[in-house]
Amino acid sequence: MRRLQMFRALMLALLALAATPPALAQQVPPQDKPFAEHRIVLQLSDGDARKQALVLSVANNLLKAYDPDKVAIEVVAFGPGIDLLLPGSERRKQVESLIAQGVRFDICLNTVDTIERETGKRPEFISAATPVQVGVGQILFLAENGYTVVRP
Repeated sequence: MRRLQMFRALMLALLALAATPPALAQQVPPQDKPFAEHRIVLQLSDGDARKQALVLSVANNLLKAYDPDKVAIEVVAFGPGIDLLLPGSERRKQVESLIAQGVRFDICLNTVDTIERETGKRPEFISAATPVQVGVGQILFLAENGYTVVRP
């Protein structure tokens, strides 16, 4: 009888572990800027070139307004917004310039997986982009860790 109870307890523990949402384990911690006084996450969920340009402009303006060591900027792209992070993006040089200045760009793997399912081909994205499982989950995670969410 005791063995049966131990077996049941072990099975319940395994089921509880399996029920833990994988997205929670896939979140990427905020970038390491220990002296940042300002933390901003920019949401990019739109494929419109003007909206993408606006997000890049906001990131650039923040870098000009604040000491780059005192501001942490993270752009989270999901849905049509991931177009900005594809190799053929017309704004690739701007993205790479911002990355060189410490801005982090996250790309939603759920969106990448959806495109692969729909087209049969996995889209490539720039190597400097940080893959996150759930874009909106990453925004929520950052907001819970002191970032201000801005959707230009």
